[in-house]
Amino acid sequence: MLVLVAPGQGAQTPGFLTPWLELPGAADRIAAWSDAIGLDLVHYGTKADADEIRDTAVAQPLLVAAGLLSAAALGDVSPGVVAGHSVGEFTAAAFAGVLDDTAALRLVRTRGLAMAEAAAITPTGMSALLGGDPEVTVPHLEKLGLTPANVNGAGQIVAAGTLEQLAALEADKPEGVRRVVALKVAGAFHTSHMAPAVAKLEEAAKELSPAAPATRYVSNKDGQVVTDGAEVVARLVGQVANPVRWDLCMETFQALGATALIEVCPGGTLTGIAKRALPGVATVALKTPDDLDAARTLIAEHAAV
Repeated sequence: MLVLVAPGQGAQTPGFLTPWLELPGAADRIAAWSDAIGLDLVHYGTKADADEIRDTAVAQPLLVAAGLLSAAALGDVSPGVVAGHSVGEFTAAAFAGVLDDTAALRLVRTRGLAMAEAAAITPTGMSALLGGDPEVTVPHLEKLGLTPANVNGAGQIVAAGTLEQLAALEADKPEGVRRVVALKVAGAFHTSHMAPAVAKLEEAAKELSPAAPATRYVSNKDGQVVTDGAEVVARLVGQVANPVRWDLCMETFQALGATALIEVCPGGTLTGIAKRALPGVATVALKTPDDLDAARTLIAEHAAV
């Protein structure tokens, strides 16, 4: 059984979209999406530097567009499960047919702008903790005033809070944590700092007509399969200010019998976690079009639902 997943913010790198635009029809598709959301995705995906694509309002639609483009390049795919990490849930919602590609991109453009505004209120950020025991790490973070914003499994938790709180964490790591790595994001996502963005996203979501998922959709909120389109959208809105439980998503993948996992562009982060947390599950990360053949082979072997 194949799982198709989409990464979240921080996975983007300068120029990562460039090789994908060489595929037939890709440039036209990206141009149409750019017009639809009022953002030059070609520029940001090919020529912009790291600081430009770190901007939340840019990074989020850019990541969703890249995920949709790379998935389309795979051809006919019938995954048993779809899911996305943080903003990747919008990509997954499009995979599942809850929203069409343009609607997903318009909603995520609103999300990015609203979260950028919220992030500007107080200087905040996120840092990944490598190693350690969650039962020790989480209380330590809370003592420092930080939120365990992403519980990713395989020994990885992402802390979020003010820059001062993150500096205190760097100086006072929880027992067992090997490293604290600052992420390429511009705010404390999935925390109360993002509450101002929720209302704006709720308003934008009222204009949507979501469909029921055509493929099993696993939610970041609690790792549960969501079968109602309106509920998927409600969770997309709420997740802005609530923690991502990717660990629970992977538990669900395992319970549903996952045998393979493909991570769409810019792949790498989620496959890395899966290799540690889901032993025996074959993985492919789509980084460039050179990875498509390996992904198609995996699809042919594991796509039965």
